[in-house]
Amino acid sequence: MTSETPDPELEELVQRFDGGDDSALADLFAYYRERLRRIVRFRLDYRLAGRVSASDVIQEGYISAAKRIEHYRKKPEMPFFMWLRLMINQQLTDLHRQHLQAEMRDVRKEVSLQPAISPHTSLAIAAHLVANGSSPSHAFSRVEKISVLEKALNKMEALDREVIALRHFEELTNSEVAQVLDINVQAASKRYVRAIKRMKQILAQVDGYGA
Repeated sequence: MTSETPDPELEELVQRFDGGDDSALADLFAYYRERLRRIVRFRLDYRLAGRVSASDVIQEGYISAAKRIEHYRKKPEMPFFMWLRLMINQQLTDLHRQHLQAEMRDVRKEVSLQPAISPHTSLAIAAHLVANGSSPSHAFSRVEKISVLEKALNKMEALDREVIALRHFEELTNSEVAQVLDINVQAASKRYVRAIKRMKQILAQVDGYGA
């Protein structure tokens, strides 16, 4: 899990940026590159593999952020990393809309969304569980495995899925999760513990995932 301990290097970069040094944006992106890459690898639909790379998404996110520097400076209440994460997620949304428009319409019919909750979270979690070898080998294909897991995970509350995605897969801190979901830190922590328990119960009912 990402540490919440203040980093002098980061504080210096943010001070430079806040002081009007636009070149600090590139340094901040470099500082957060691996965290941003982790988000992209999790959130980027597995069906786009081979067509879109994590590096491409991050580069487009950087360009988008560079165009919006002054907008951020006028309203800097959001921590800088959370702003970069927002830029990256906007790029992912645009890519998914461009390449998977029909699928996005379908999933939005099935999932009632809050602004901070992605309609693709169940799919992303399912794809990563399969990719990471969490399920033993079956006769049916990887795509079918993902579909089965996605349907099972959709039995969870959307907020619970999102807490797991943010904490476990994006590896955000508890306070960052609370900010994304607009809940207090204590509630975010309790929600994560409850959500993990619920997910284990659901996966235990899926063939190949039981104890």
